[in-house]
Amino acid sequence: MIKHIVMWNFADQAEGADKAANLATVQARLTALRGLVDGMRTLEVAIGTDDLEHSYDLVLYSEFETADALKAYATHPDHVVVAEFIGKVRTARAAFDYEV
Repeated sequence: MIKHIVMWNFADQAEGADKAANLATVQARLTALRGLVDGMRTLEVAIGTDDLEHSYDLVLYSEFETADALKAYATHPDHVVVAEFIGKVRTARAAFDYEV
C-alpha cells in the first residue's frame, strides 16, 4: 500500500477569491475525487485549524493499493484540472509518499 500525503499553503488572495474561499473550493474539489481510480482506498482532505508558522493550510491524505494506482490518480484528467487550480492559489507545497 502507498500512502500519499500533500500539504499546501495558500495565498491570501488568488484567482479573484480570498484564502478562505479558495481553501473551501479546493477541499470540495479534492474530496470529489474520492474513488476516482481503482485501487484508491481512502482520500481525506482537511483545512488546518491553526495559523502557526510551521503549519500548512490544507492537507490531503490518501492511500492506494499500488504505485500504479497512485500514478493513475496523479495523471487522471479530473485530478490534473484540480492540481492546475491549486497551482494558481498556493504559495507552498510539500508532499510525501511511502509504502507500508
